[in-house]
Amino acid sequence: MWPTHWPAVARDIAEALDAAIVAARASDSAALTEATEELAALPAEQVGAVLAGVVRELLETLHPDGLTGEDVQDVLSRCARAAALWFPVVDVDSLVTVLTGALGVADVEENPRKPERAVEAAILVIADLLSAAEVPADGYVRRALAEIARAETVEMP
Repeated sequence: MWPTHWPAVARDIAEALDAAIVAARASDSAALTEATEELAALPAEQVGAVLAGVVRELLETLHPDGLTGEDVQDVLSRCARAAALWFPVVDVDSLVTVLTGALGVADVEENPRKPERAVEAAILVIADLLSAAEVPADGYVRRALAEIARAETVEMP
């Protein structure tokens, strides 16, 4: 499913992210926990950049004319309520950090959490946004990984 020319780490991130999204959309807490542990074991900076890129692009898809504070609150409320039904350990503070971090409003490194909680929260937000937008995840994951690859190949002056 993922391009064979991608580096192994990129493919590993894409595969683990896909498994996590499938688990979240199926309300499978055990599979989500397993997939987020796999993601948390991968390079944190790259995983975080991919998750933030996917969240950011999904927000742009759902709100092409711009995002208001009320829109962010709606996403947070909808995601927290839906996740709490099947994933009782959902961390609302981590959901907030994911949303504000993806929007560049908060520095995630200033609010360190267990990597698994941040990854879980990002997956829950992504699954919620994918459902709201009624779109598949693969294009968003591909573009987020492509942006990281592009950024890593651009020479800084």
